[in-house]
Amino acid sequence: MVVPSTTSRDTVLELIKQKDSIEAKISDQGKILQANRVGMDDPLVDGNGYPRSDIDVYQVRQARHQIICLQNDLKYIMKQIEQGLHTVHAETAAQQQEHLGSTKLQSMEVTDGDGETSSTQLVRPASVKPIAKVNVVSDGSPAQEAGIALRDEIIEFGTVNAGNFRDLSQIAVVVRSCENRTIQVKVRRDGALLDLLLTPKSWSGRGLLGCNIVPIESTTVN
Repeated sequence: MVVPSTTSRDTVLELIKQKDSIEAKISDQGKILQANRVGMDDPLVDGNGYPRSDIDVYQVRQARHQIICLQNDLKYIMKQIEQGLHTVHAETAAQQQEHLGSTKLQSMEVTDGDGETSSTQLVRPASVKPIAKVNVVSDGSPAQEAGIALRDEIIEFGTVNAGNFRDLSQIAVVVRSCENRTIQVKVRRDGALLDLLLTPKSWSGRGLLGCNIVPIESTTVN
């Protein structure tokens, strides 16, 4: 009889903890950019070529450097997680061949720092915990173009998920740091999970998304 290795599972869980730690650090560095009202690509010099006086140029440069390094670390960790998940899946699949009707497997997606996704499988609960919900979507907005709809429950927003979510400022950081870059967003709509690709960008309306995201327990429009 083939039994899934405890070592394999523990290794994957430890890698996931490392992933969460890296994502938290990226979020912290992103807050520095947010405090300076800049993203990853905004110029740090004025029209005359001098360092901008309205921001802490040194701090912003350091934060950007840290984010780039951390995103590279995250990409490496995600590849390791993918390999570990394949090992766990192979062992579990072999066990299922011997014991029909054993624990059901669900598909699991992982996203690296560059927005690329890979799919594999791991035994996990069928329930998914949302971190926020959408209560406004403007016509012609980037959110509408991505397929986001009113009352969608957000399960994952880029690197932010139930495992590392603290408050909505994390989503704001992701939006600012990924302006004009594609973000993977997983939502639950009428009980079904949907994977959407959202590109924060300037448009005719306010903000970079054109939708309002509120805490999952909130019922008011901010």
